[in-house]
Parts: sequence; C-alpha cells; structure tokens
Amino acid sequence: MSNKKLIGITGGIGAGKSIICSIIHATGYPVFYSDKAAKEILNSNEDVKTKIREIFGVEAYKNEELNLPFIAQKIFTDQNLLTAINNVVHPAVRQSFTNWAEKQTTTLVFNEAAILFETGAYKLYDATVLVTAPEAIRIERVMKRDHISAEAVHKRINKQWPDAEKENLADHVLINDNSTLLIPQVNDLIAKLNS
Repeated sequence: MSNKKLIGITGGIGAGKSIICSIIHATGYPVFYSDKAAKEILNSNEDVKTKIREIFGVEAYKNEELNLPFIAQKIFTDQNLLTAINNVVHPAVRQSFTNWAEKQTTTLVFNEAAILFETGAYKLYDATVLVTAPEAIRIERVMKRDHISAEAVHKRINKQWPDAEKENLADHVLINDNSTLLIPQVNDLIAKLNS
C-alpha cells in the first residue's frame, strides 16, 4: 500500500462533506464513507451484533436490524454507553476501510469520517482534510436536511469539536460557505496531495 496515500476527510455536521466527497469521486478517486460502513457493520457483522447485545441487551436489535431509537436514547443519556459502542464499531469500520483501501488502484484513497480527530484516527492517515462552513449556514443546511429545529442542530454541533480545534490538526482546509467555489479547491487539494 506504500504507493497510495490514505486521506482522511472530515467536517462538522452541515459543513458539506458529502458534496466535497462527490466532487472528489467525480474526479476519479474512491471515497469510503465511514458512517455508511458503520451502519452496514452494525446490521450485518455477527461479531459486532453480539458485542452490541452484550452492552445494550436483546432490545438492541429488532428483526435483526439495529433498534436505532432505543440505542440513540441510551447513548444520549449515558456517555459510558456511547464510548462502549464506539469501542466496538470504530475498530470494525477501520478494518473495513483498510481492506477496501488495499483493493483500490488510485494514488489517493479517501475516507470520509464524521469524527476523525475526536477518536485520534487522524494519525492513521497520510493527510487530513477539514471541510468548514460558517455555523449559520451549517444550521440552515441541517434544519432543511433533517427537518429539525435550530436548537436541535445546536445541540448536535455542541457535541462536536469546534472547527478551530480541528483546524489545528488538519493538513488541508476546504471552505464550503455557498460562495467560495468548490471544484477549484478540490482540484488544488488533489494536485497538492499528488505532488
């Protein structure tokens, strides 16, 4: 895997990671979506399912599918349960990414992950990219996308590290503020990463 670079890409809720990742994908580079992989693993990996049942009990799954409302309610009120589920899911997702990355043939391989810095996982990449947007824009985007109140979005934002903290650790920062052009930023990023 020495000839390819592993690039971690992240950003706070509503920053617009998805649009950046779709542009990266359109330029011919593969993107692994950690959140999507986590959902699949939670529903299909028997080893993970067993561990989740050990933590949350049999109610954790309904008809072999993760009982999301039940889990969400539990982890929202108990930080220890959140840590416990993360300790099961994150290593499984990382392994899934490693296996997937080995099969890719491009010089750059991207991994989109919501909490790259918070988990310390950023240290596993050759470079990291942070997607940022002003908070007001992020709130507006998430309200539209998830049909929730500004207050609910604020709660989610407050659970994440502030951008300033992430910027100290990121190798590259892309701005998605509805006015700065995205494609030139992505092209510039890819040129830098390939140099």
